[in-house]
Amino acid sequence: MNLRDIKKDIEYVLSAFVEDCSVVACVNPKVTDNSVSELMEEAIDLYNELRDKVNGKIEGSRKAYYNELRKEVLTKTDALYEKLSAAVKEAVK
Repeated sequence: MNLRDIKKDIEYVLSAFVEDCSVVACVNPKVTDNSVSELMEEAIDLYNELRDKVNGKIEGSRKAYYNELRKEVLTKTDALYEKLSAAVKEAVK
C-alpha cells in the first residue's frame, strides 16, 4: 500500500458516491434537490479533508497510518450512503 493507491481509493470511492447522488436526483424526482446537494457538498468536504490527511506529515509507521486512513474513508462514506438511503426512504413515503 502506497500513497498513490490511497489517493486513488479516496478519489474512486467519493466520486462513486457523488455519481450515485446525481443518479438518485435524476431518477427519483421526489427526493429534494437540497438534500442531495447537501450530501454532495459533504462528500466533497470529506474528499478535501482526506486528501489533506494523505498529504500531511506522517509520524510513525506509514503502513499503519494508511490502513487507518483507508478504514476512515470506508466508514465515513458508509455514513454518507446511509444518509442518502434515509433521504430516499423519506421521499418514497
